Order: sequence, then structure tokens, then C-alpha cells
Amino acid sequence: MGLLDGIMGNASEVSLDNLQKEYAAILVEGETLQKAFKVLRDMLVFTNKRLIFVDKQGVTGSKAEYLTIPYKSITRFSKESGGMLDLDAELKIWVTGQVEPISKEFRKDNNINLVYQLLSAHILK
Repeated sequence: MGLLDGIMGNASEVSLDNLQKEYAAILVEGETLQKAFKVLRDMLVFTNKRLIFVDKQGVTGSKAEYLTIPYKSITRFSKESGGMLDLDAELKIWVTGQVEPISKEFRKDNNINLVYQLLSAHILK
């Protein structure tokens, strides 16, 4: 990921080889990493069983929150693409039992489309 992409908030795909060791401790038996995207310090990690939002916190980013969302708990999702003058795109995910969606902002790029396709593949089975 280039520095400019990180500053602008573009989601860039992360090599799963780099993440395998880091996530081995939290994956269950039979669970595999499929795709991961980094937005600044935060990440969206797709496995064959769930979606994991990783929220890096603090100045150094050494503290992290891992939010697991089983695909079966996602009731609906949407993407709002940026317009001509709007550089942002937004992904919203509604989870069973929550009124407000989980919302993540992306800069206008093609990776939000790939994230949307991955969600579709897991949810619309």
C-alpha cells in the first residue's frame, strides 16, 4: 500500500501470507483467511466463516479491537458510491439485534466493489 493511498483512506488488499501467523491464534478449526483489506490502520478480514473488523487504537496502534460478525448475522448491507464531486464511498452492514448499521468509509476506488462482492458471495448463498 502506498503512503498516499493510506492517507487518502483507500482500501488496499493485504497479502494473506503476512496475516496468517497473526490471526492463527483467533481462528477456529477449519477456518481459513480468504481476503483482507487495510484502510489506514484498520482492517476488514474475510474468512470462510466470518467477517472480522480490526480497529487499531492508540497513537502507536499496538492496541486493537477485533469485532467478529458471523455471516449468518448480517441481515442486509449496502454501498454508497461517491459522486462526481464526492470522493467518499460508504459501506453499511446491518447485524441482527442492532438498529444502527456498522459503517465504514472508503475513498472512491474499486476495492469497495470487491468488498461488496465478497459480502454478497457469503451472505447470498
